[in-house]
Amino acid sequence: MWDALTKSAARNIFYGGSAFFLVIFVGLTVQSCNYVLTTSTDAKGMTASVVNGKHIWEKHACINCHTLLGEGAYYAPELGNVWKRYGGVKDPQGARETIKAFIKSQPSGTPGRRQMPNFKLTDQELDDLVSFFEWTSRINTQNWPPNDAG
Repeated sequence: MWDALTKSAARNIFYGGSAFFLVIFVGLTVQSCNYVLTTSTDAKGMTASVVNGKHIWEKHACINCHTLLGEGAYYAPELGNVWKRYGGVKDPQGARETIKAFIKSQPSGTPGRRQMPNFKLTDQELDDLVSFFEWTSRINTQNWPPNDAG
């Protein structure tokens, strides 16, 4: 059998296989990008408040301690699902007030716990940040994070 495999046949198999897998790779990439662009985010819910909340998130470098959808530091809890953890699906107004109160109360001074600094955010900044968390909770993360513990 190996006698029939010439250099030109081996070259053709290599190029043919490479072309085949390149086409498969490009096809899967396009399909994945189309999925992400059409179904993963809530583009209609992208309000000015959500955008301002994202700017506040970046201004105070929250990602240096927290993770958001698995990206960031693992020093403090995941915030991609904080809206759901605080009951935002069942009681949006209650969750909004609870998250704002928690952020305002920091640092808590509890011994042995990591402390979040008090950024002295205004009520409008807190509303915008919570709107950003609410919007983030609606991103189709394909069940990430795997638990709601944060």
